[in-house]
Amino acid sequence: MDFDSKISFWLNDEKIELDKLNSDQTLLDFLRLEKTLRGTKEGCAEGDCGACTVLVGRLKKGKLRYQGVNACISFVASLHGTHIVTIEHLKSDQGQHPIQQAMVEHHGSQCGFCTPGFVMSLYAMWMENADPTTAEIEEALQGNLCRCTGYQPIVKAARNIAKFGSLEQDFLVKERQQNIDRLQALENNTPIAISQGDDQVFVPKTKAQLAELYAAHPDATLVAGATDVGLWVTKFMRPISPSIFLTALNDFDAVQEKDGQLIIDGGVTYTDLLPLIDEKLPQLSTYWRRIGGAQVRNMGTIGGNIANGSPIGDTPPPLIALGATITLQKGEETRQLPLEKFFIDYGKQDRAPGEFVAQIQVPLPKPEAHFATYKISKRRDEDISSVAAAFYLEMGGDKIGALRIAYGGMAGVPKRASHVEAALNGKLLTRDTFENALNAFDQDFTPLTDMRASATYRQQVAKNLLLRFYDQHFGEAESLDTLRQAALVEVN
Repeated sequence: MDFDSKISFWLNDEKIELDKLNSDQTLLDFLRLEKTLRGTKEGCAEGDCGACTVLVGRLKKGKLRYQGVNACISFVASLHGTHIVTIEHLKSDQGQHPIQQAMVEHHGSQCGFCTPGFVMSLYAMWMENADPTTAEIEEALQGNLCRCTGYQPIVKAARNIAKFGSLEQDFLVKERQQNIDRLQALENNTPIAISQGDDQVFVPKTKAQLAELYAAHPDATLVAGATDVGLWVTKFMRPISPSIFLTALNDFDAVQEKDGQLIIDGGVTYTDLLPLIDEKLPQLSTYWRRIGGAQVRNMGTIGGNIANGSPIGDTPPPLIALGATITLQKGEETRQLPLEKFFIDYGKQDRAPGEFVAQIQVPLPKPEAHFATYKISKRRDEDISSVAAAFYLEMGGDKIGALRIAYGGMAGVPKRASHVEAALNGKLLTRDTFENALNAFDQDFTPLTDMRASATYRQQVAKNLLLRFYDQHFGEAESLDTLRQAALVEVN
């Protein structure tokens, strides 16, 4: 395989070409230390506070889309072929950019440390939606924390951006074709390899190249969205070389509906999938919007969340409840297995060296089925789950038929509640049936106590969520039926 030997991207109005690069160099460090662009702040260094938010523009099928990302956990090696926009680049014919002016006029800043991140998140939102509702503004700001201003003036500023300028006159809109041309000039199918001593960086451009590289370097760290790997570097100082970065792949982000299921490439991000979630799996829409903040959803991938194998990963419980399968690939060979079988034990998955999650197949619920998902966390937005749960139920006549119940945060792996399922299967659909099944939780789970929740809390919440599922989907019908029967008794 022939390789290019440099990473190329655009930073504001400057073309960057790097033939020397460490695998663990973050975009934040590059901006602040090498380019002295210090408006991008380091707050948490774990993708949680949003003070480091910048825009990253990527070409997809000839269209340029800008999204907010966390620079603190974005690696420079993942940015080949992109346009990075920092707070310093914002401009307007009137002086201040409209978003900056709105923040000034509505007192959206006090100490100012987090303000650049808020401005960049609002900018990403504004380019997608120039007339957002308050709910849409709040969703756009899920990944930004402020501890002195409060959010009301920031939301008010977001509502009034249009008073200070129109989207049609925005500089990135007017310069869009120029930036498309710049990025198209960087496009080719030649993979990139950069070595510095023992540090190795690989950037494949196609899935076939990824498969060949990973088979040849099975000890390499695969880096997709880096929403987890980024913390390995910033918090645990773990070496990640050799690294294979997946963000330049041009054939690894497809989603299609076929034969009653969604077929999702491993490189699809949470944001990429959201429109189909809303259309085909609306029961999952609220849950999906509570996975991280916008920056995390723009970076994180479905395949990465699964491959990571975390017991508190948000995607496995609902996907297991839906009966998802995954396709693993090594070289040119592939195999399929049920998603629930992929997770063996804490930190251990059924994945051979050099094998990666190539695709996820998710059956869509039958029209008559009942499907629900729940996420319990200390903070509503942008927080890791203490407990996640998903329920899928089909009736078999007047009794419970097909049933899958999956939990995250309750064991060393995402896991089905098989004993609870057995206690419900084939039984009459009543609340008594669900209450009688609660004792089976002790056979399924022995949760741990940690900083997010105690074992006792987790076990009780898991039981409560089962009852919540019943009450929300069937409780009203049962209550009405009881009232009708009582009325008939009185009449008779």
